[in-house]
Amino acid sequence: MTNKSKIDAAFTGQSDRGIHSEPTYSGALSFLRRRYTKDLGGVDVAVTGIPLDTATTHRPGARFGPRGLREASSNLAWERPYSWDFNPLDRLSVIDYGDCLWDHGRPEMIPTAIEAHIAGILEAGVVPVSLGGDHFLSFPVLRAMAKQHGTLSLIHFDAHSDTWNDAEGEGRVDHGTMFYHAVKEGLVDPARSVQIGLRTHNDDTLGFHVMDGPWVHRNGIDAVIAKTRETVGDHKVYLTFDIDCLDPSFAPGTGTPVCGGLSTAMAMEIMRGLGGLNFVGMDLVEVAPIYDVGEITSLAGATLVYEWLAAYAAGR
Repeated sequence: MTNKSKIDAAFTGQSDRGIHSEPTYSGALSFLRRRYTKDLGGVDVAVTGIPLDTATTHRPGARFGPRGLREASSNLAWERPYSWDFNPLDRLSVIDYGDCLWDHGRPEMIPTAIEAHIAGILEAGVVPVSLGGDHFLSFPVLRAMAKQHGTLSLIHFDAHSDTWNDAEGEGRVDHGTMFYHAVKEGLVDPARSVQIGLRTHNDDTLGFHVMDGPWVHRNGIDAVIAKTRETVGDHKVYLTFDIDCLDPSFAPGTGTPVCGGLSTAMAMEIMRGLGGLNFVGMDLVEVAPIYDVGEITSLAGATLVYEWLAAYAAGR
């Protein structure tokens, strides 16, 4: 094998499976060193960036999240996730599909652009994994997902419920109200959905099963896993992980940090406990590298996506 075929696996890789080992400090960056391609033939999972932060209400910067997550993932690509007895990259054909593109001068068109981008992945029979970007992106993604799969269960990790009443806000692009609209449009069934780690006030749960931050700390990881599996059952489920679900000590690089959250280790253990559920997609959002410290937020986010890939592969 020539040296040039041992580096820049994002472009030189010959297979969409297995580990491509190259120096973590060099080479072309893609998520987990996956091959960059727009060809979805034979692909199981397409990782795609959605670099949006115009819906952020506090600190912007999440548009750089996909880039940060890809860079941090170079530290993970050389081996399988710890605690799994298999490598999800052996079981799954995973590619990096690049980023969603839109005209920032036409903000009213952004939701449509995101929905169409995800719909194209779904039409090829491929599972999308979206790297954010602010959390609003979940709404157009769920619109595309529901057209393909029907009403979904939602597993939602977050410090915020994102279900604040927005009855007068039809068409607004807001990262705090999109699950209100998702419920009202029938995209998700709150009775078969959970929210994990919340620690901001919203008296109207819209029927979601809420395990807030204090509940998680009091009852523990096993209780969270059991309640989640019981609630979701075998229903088709979409997982969304806002990185501010983690305590700011583990994820300072985000727009709206809230104290009292989960540790990275706790979130990883919960994710492992969800292996085998009927997943149809996921996203990880609100990573804002400009506020990060030593890449710990980006690394946590990339690790949680890798853990999800293993959880998804466990059901294959």
